[in-house]
Amino acid sequence: MDNATQLESIGDLHWSQEALVALVGLVRKVHGLNLFPFNATFLAKTLDKRASASMETAAAYGERLAKDFSEAEALLQSLHIGYSEFFRNSLAFALLERLILPGLLEAKEKSGRGEIRVWSAGCATGQEAWSLAILLDDLNRTRETSIPYRIIATDWFAPDLAVARTGLYSEEAVGNVRMSHLRRYFYRRQGSFFIAHRLMDRVDFTVYDLLDESTVCPPESIFGNFDLVFCSNVLIYYRPEMQALILGKVRRCLASGGYLVTDETEGRIVEGAGGFRRAALPAAIFVKDGNSSNE
Repeated sequence: MDNATQLESIGDLHWSQEALVALVGLVRKVHGLNLFPFNATFLAKTLDKRASASMETAAAYGERLAKDFSEAEALLQSLHIGYSEFFRNSLAFALLERLILPGLLEAKEKSGRGEIRVWSAGCATGQEAWSLAILLDDLNRTRETSIPYRIIATDWFAPDLAVARTGLYSEEAVGNVRMSHLRRYFYRRQGSFFIAHRLMDRVDFTVYDLLDESTVCPPESIFGNFDLVFCSNVLIYYRPEMQALILGKVRRCLASGGYLVTDETEGRIVEGAGGFRRAALPAAIFVKDGNSSNE
């Protein structure tokens, strides 16, 4: 692929189009690290931050990056956005709790088709996945028939997944969790909050690269067939071709009538890709379009 013709404009940042293209190619050739999938503006801003932190000009930082593998690796890791919150998108989670998830549970009970299957894609340190587990467990408590559920939570950055698996969070981190959920689904120890053991059994955290073209779904899910995919604050950091790749995977992994949740800023990306239709305005919640050619 010709990087020079594929990278989009980076605006008024310190990295010219030509300089950025050259640097991406050089880092891949010298260090074997691929910076190309990332949105060019996001990549340029990250380069600016790292150059500023070391008090280097763009040119000087570029020269060091070409020679220093450890810095190139650190740059790649800094492109991973590991920030997450419990119930981060309050509107989306409210609609999930009151509309989407109750409907899925009811449909499962009527069909007798087993468990609710959820994929938290780009889960970072796990708060999103645990939030979904809390809602599903809480909704099951109000039902005569409890419907089992399984959440596959993936990220390509192993250190974040290690944090997620511990289920250990600070008092500040659980600030968005309502008090009833805090009492029911966490236990406190020395100022920290641990996820309850019964939720631990429902969530699997695993390394998975959304850009891996050799796979369609996370291998741990075996066959995909997810009822819900949460892919929020992920698409915006990648180039259009990578966005299309990710959304293509999601379409193929979703069961018929399955839902996709993104951040509101990513809604237009999903609409432009096709294969989905809005399910719950104004939140960016989509349902797989049964007329899509990507079944």
